[in-house]
Parts: sequence; structure tokens; C-alpha cells
Amino acid sequence: MGIRNRTFPLALAAGLAAFATPAMAADYVQASGALSFASEYQGETFVGLFPGFSTSLSFDPAAPQAAKLDVTIPLTTADTKNGDRDSTLGTADFFNVARFATARYTASGFRSLGDNRYVANGTLELRGVKKPVALAFTWTPGANPVLQGRATVKRLDFGVGAGDWGDVSIIPDDVAISTKVTFRPAP
Repeated sequence: MGIRNRTFPLALAAGLAAFATPAMAADYVQASGALSFASEYQGETFVGLFPGFSTSLSFDPAAPQAAKLDVTIPLTTADTKNGDRDSTLGTADFFNVARFATARYTASGFRSLGDNRYVANGTLELRGVKKPVALAFTWTPGANPVLQGRATVKRLDFGVGAGDWGDVSIIPDDVAISTKVTFRPAP
């Protein structure tokens, strides 16, 4: 058996090992993005933004169950383009930014829905309360991949707008959350 024939089994073993190696998740940080919320006040719809939020992600579409998502949301930056409403959102009746300046959403493991669509069953921590929140999103792969998602948060579960503001005929319990984040590889 010549040298050529002895190296073939080694090359074949190395090739098979490469196929057996699990895919590695890529680590990303937010390059740009938008995080918004929408609700109503006495039947009038309003939209707000959270400028300055930050997102990190570890994700491989071939192994979504191993993904990790971490979003930090500075509540002090909430901007609905209405000064009265924005200052009210910061009070103890709503976000209580004096005690809870940030909110955080974390998820470990995604579920694939096919066609680059996923669900992250994560946890939102808001006002010191932790509750499950599902984020449905699409993933656009590339050098700078994009995550575009939606979720619904029940504000009263977190004590947001409780007391006099707890009347759901004035402000609905459901708050629509939308996000679009463009990522870059983590350093």
C-alpha cells in the first residue's frame, strides 16, 4: 500500500469529522436599529420609541435552539413626541424611572417556523417584574443580518399604568412592540 493509499483513510476521517461538527453560532452586536411601542389613550393611537436600546445576539439559523438574545432598554429615553405623555411615562404610575431606569429582555433558544421566521420565548424584566414574552421575528442573513420582530406586552402584568390608569377602556392592556435591528459581528 503506497503513501497515497494510507493518507486516504485519514483524509476521509477528517472530512467526515467536519460534517459531524455542530454549526457554531455567530456572535453579533447591534449596528443600528429601532425599538417602538404602540398603544392608545382614550381611543387615540400613539407610538413611542426607545432610543439608545442595545442588543447582543448569538445565533446560528441551523441551530436556533442554542441562540441567546439580550436587549437592554433605557426607559428614561421613551419618546412619543408628546412632552406631557413622555414625562407621565417616567412617573411611578408608569415606568417609575427613578427606581427602574432600564428594562431587559432575554431569551435563550429560538423555535424555527420555517422561511427565516422564528419565535424567541424570552423574559421581559420591567419595573422589577419578570414575565414571559414571545418575540416573533424574521431573520435576513448576510454580512449585516437583520432581525425584524413583533411582540405584545400586557402592561398591567408589570404594573405599568396601574391604579387610576388601570382602566383598559382608557389605555388598553396590550401594548404592541416592534423592532428592527441590523447586526454586525461582535468584536
